[in-house]
Amino acid sequence: MINRIVLVGRLTRDPELRTTTTGKNFVNFSIAVNKRIKPTGADERDADFFNVKAWNQTADYVSNYLTKGRLVSVDGRMESRKYTDKDGNNREIWEVVADNVHGLDRPRDDAPGGGGAPQSRPAGAASSRPAEDEYDPFADE
Repeated sequence: MINRIVLVGRLTRDPELRTTTTGKNFVNFSIAVNKRIKPTGADERDADFFNVKAWNQTADYVSNYLTKGRLVSVDGRMESRKYTDKDGNNREIWEVVADNVHGLDRPRDDAPGGGGAPQSRPAGAASSRPAEDEYDPFADE
């Protein structure tokens, strides 16, 4: 049996990085994926929305480099979880558990926290390559 999903869409909100009690990082975010055929009715949406969860290094990448509005590809699997809410109602959630997430566009300069290259360099820094902690994979080299 195969459980594989590949999506390309835009983040609908900024990712939320969290840490489990055992110290593992995970991130939750959602993406909107445009439908191939535009809806004809006024009540229909022209996008599908998916909740996504990523773990460990993938979670770190998403939280450090991706923000609301960014175009991403998500490769993973669908999972469902059942739980009882605070009112005693049984609920079921479907979400994508991402194995790989890639940013497909460049960050906008006006996006908060999403600007390309660092704004200023210390005096005497002649190298065009940013320091290890300032690395942005979308910046021009």
